Parts: sequence; C-alpha cells; structure tokens
Amino acid sequence: MNQSNIAWVTDSTATLSTEFIEKHNIYVVPLFVIFGETAYKENVEISSSEFYKKLASVNDLPKTSQPSPGEMLELFNEIKNKYKHVIAIHATGALTGAYSGAVSATKEAGVDAFVLDSQIGSFPLGKMVERAVALEQQGKTFEEIVTEIKTLPAKGRLFLTPGSLEQLHKGGRVTGSQAVFATLLNMKVVLKFHEGRAVLSDKVRSHKRAIAKMADYLEAEKNHVKEVTVLHADNLKEATQLKKELQTQHPQIIFSTTELSPVPGTHTGRGTVGLAWLGE
Repeated sequence: MNQSNIAWVTDSTATLSTEFIEKHNIYVVPLFVIFGETAYKENVEISSSEFYKKLASVNDLPKTSQPSPGEMLELFNEIKNKYKHVIAIHATGALTGAYSGAVSATKEAGVDAFVLDSQIGSFPLGKMVERAVALEQQGKTFEEIVTEIKTLPAKGRLFLTPGSLEQLHKGGRVTGSQAVFATLLNMKVVLKFHEGRAVLSDKVRSHKRAIAKMADYLEAEKNHVKEVTVLHADNLKEATQLKKELQTQHPQIIFSTTELSPVPGTHTGRGTVGLAWLGE
C-alpha cells in the first residue's frame, strides 16, 4: 500500500500541470484525438500546440474518442493492489465516455471507489481535483472527502465563444440547432455548461459583445470566485489581452491563461476564447 490511502484519477481534459500530477501521483487517463486513421493520446502523443498546428493544415476535421473498456479496467486493476480507495473525477459524462468507463471499470475491478461526474471539463475539472487532493492533505477521511466533493460540480463555470461554429455543429456537442441558425445569420455565440451539457446561452452581433457577455457572467459571481482562467484555442494574444483587462477590473481575483486541450479544441475550433472558474 502507498503512503496515501487514496488513488486519484482524472482525464487529460483537466489540463493539470505536470508538476502537480507528479507530486500527488495523479493517474491521468488520456482521451484521444483522431486525424484520419491515426489516433493520438492528448497531452501525451500530441501537445495542444502541435494539435492546433495540425488542425490548421487539414481539410477533414478530426474526431475524438475515450479509452477502451479494457484500458480502463487495466488501470483500476493496477490501482487496487496499491491503494485502499479510489477517487476518480472526470469530464462531463454527457459529452465524453470517461466517466461511464470509470464507473464500469471500478465495479468490474472490485475497488472501493467513488467516481464523480464533474459535469464540466478543462480548468474547473482540474480545480476539482486540486481541491479534493487538498482535503486529503488536511487529514479528511475518504468518506469526508467524497461528501465535500459532491458539492463541486454545481460550482463549476465554463463559458466559450467558439472559433468555429461549423466544427461545433459537426461535432454534435451543442444541444439544439441554434448553432446552425447563428452560422447562417453570421452571429457570434456564447456557450455555457448546464447540467453537464454545452448549451447556447447568448447570440450576439459581434465578437466584442460575446466577450462582454462572458465578462458579465463573471461580474455576477465575482464575490464567490478567487481564481479565473481565460481559455483559448491557439489564441494566446487575445487571451492575454482579456486577462489583463479583467485583472484590472477584478484585482481581488487571480487570473491565468489556459490553452484548451485537443479534445475540446476539436469541437470548438481554433480562435476560441472563454472564461472558466470553480466557485468557492
């Protein structure tokens, strides 16, 4: 058994730092992005920068996939011989198969596990993992940690202004046909996550107004937020400028920039900008 009684598992969309992963022995399940016949493990076999460079040079949009049931089972069989408990926190089960795969694999492996559907992904998912690990470091028991982290999905926020409505529509990751109409009308949209699904929250006439809408959402919740990231898909220049503007408006909040990993980037397209946080 390891010094820690709890094995921590998440997936590659969480965009956790290598330092954090290594320090806390986090098991990161890689999701796949597929160009033609070639599948790449995101953040393992293809970095975000490599992915967006490749995305710009191909005609056919890539696809995404989750690990096979056999791969998930192999992981949890390995873990059960080393740890007493498992806590797995995964990207929304409504859009990826990592959550349901972990639920099935932990049952088949016979491990004492709690699998949390974060109902979101990217930065808020990573922050859920960080908070959960912090609870263990505070001396909380497995049962106490599970009770506390069950409250986290309701606090996650992720807003995006997609770089490509065409990719969004083809990927089928947004409910309803509003993205099609927005494309026809040459409008900009803001997406938000609601009950684990990406839904269209706003349609506006300009990119500038879309950014302002996302800033309004932050303004409404600023008293319950300590840390915010500006998400982007191969759009660091705009993300950095937006971060600077928001930092001036909200000096009490810590801001950063985060590049969307390949799997979500496949669906939103290059040029995407967004805001994300995990409320207190």
